[in-house]
Amino acid sequence: MKTHHYIFLTAALFVIVFYGQDMGLNLGILGIVYAVLTLFKTPERNRTGTFLILFVTSILSSFAFAWFRDFPSLLAVVSSLLLLGYRSRNRKLKILFLIPVFIINSFTSLFRFFSFDSWLPKKNISGVWQKTLAFILIPLLFISIFFGIYSVGSDHFAAVFRDYELDINIWQVLALSVLGFFIAFNYWNYAVERLIYKKNSMLDDNFPDNYKVQKSTYSFLDLDAERTSGVISFFCLNILLVFFIITYNYEQFYEISKTPVQLSEETHERVNAVIMSIIMAVLVIMFYFKSGFNFDPKAKLMKLLAKIWIILNAILVFSAALKNYEYIISYGFTYKRLGVFAFLLLALIGLALTFIKIQKKKRNAFLFNTMIWYFYGTILACSYVNWGGIITSQNMKRKDFAVNYHFEQINFSERGLLKYAEEKNDLQLKKKVLEKAKQEKSKPFLSKILYFETLKD
Repeated sequence: MKTHHYIFLTAALFVIVFYGQDMGLNLGILGIVYAVLTLFKTPERNRTGTFLILFVTSILSSFAFAWFRDFPSLLAVVSSLLLLGYRSRNRKLKILFLIPVFIINSFTSLFRFFSFDSWLPKKNISGVWQKTLAFILIPLLFISIFFGIYSVGSDHFAAVFRDYELDINIWQVLALSVLGFFIAFNYWNYAVERLIYKKNSMLDDNFPDNYKVQKSTYSFLDLDAERTSGVISFFCLNILLVFFIITYNYEQFYEISKTPVQLSEETHERVNAVIMSIIMAVLVIMFYFKSGFNFDPKAKLMKLLAKIWIILNAILVFSAALKNYEYIISYGFTYKRLGVFAFLLLALIGLALTFIKIQKKKRNAFLFNTMIWYFYGTILACSYVNWGGIITSQNMKRKDFAVNYHFEQINFSERGLLKYAEEKNDLQLKKKVLEKAKQEKSKPFLSKILYFETLKD
């Protein structure tokens, strides 16, 4: 199939699966179709290991959305398919250019649409397009024009068609057609600007040979002064961080206990401070080790101090994680408390990659090229796992289990709540959960959430 076949096929499928439906199983089906068609369309040379992994995650993300239909699974489907389509066309172009490429294409799609020679065939060898144009599209155009003329000239002629109503929402079909075509056109027929290809080498992980020559970064600072500045900065920051870790842990573990609300606010404030500290630490290291100092034989002390600072920041992360764990033990699981662990884990990964950057003499782009994959992995983990079910099952073991909170605020907690209702013989709770499941099961097939289909009445 040619590009225009993929565009029209997936645009038509979009209208079929979404007409008169809510978002649910239909998007999962559409995502699987897009992934499979992308696999067939991709040349053999671009079917790398990364591409095949993205193909699998696209299929799994589509199943996850059909199962849960929540924001994390939606984000997983969209990001997986964008990465898959991007890798199918560009196996060497850096992933960081993904967002700029698709934003530019979204704004230029109208102009690219009218460049028919770039995406429509000039000559159809099989004759299918020629026959479709000659036997269907052109006659349909003439019939529509003369129908309008004759309807104006004869009321009886117009009444024959006016009195017959099709049970079709024309405006919905039109809107879905435009949206489906827009998505399909930009997915199958996007363009990459030459400027992006030219700048691709700037995001390589390793330095080119000319960067290994020692020279000062700024005209107003010579090499020795800049090196000394780095040593002084990292030495002072290490001393400052040691005192901060001591006071931070004292406030967390040895001060008088406070109310749950106060403890919650302080915990999140301190975690935010830790994450901000990690981000600033990485930025400072990127500032000093962006070029020549990676290869400077006289910068050994500065490298040592920077590595010590990374290790101290890692200790700070573990302190925050330990306090968050203690907070969960005392007051139970919530989305925010699990999210704190996710952010701290990403912070720890960022520190480890920064350590590798210094040790292996990598460019700053190495951090971004690698971290974007860890962020993507985090999105997949959030979409594939029923965290609401985990939260409910763990909090059920507590004496202060808040039933209404888990029913109203925690997603996909119904299975755990049914189990809890059976254990406590709570018929009212069981009735509420089953009524909610019944409402979801009553939706049309393509609008269903598969999770609720597995709940037994």
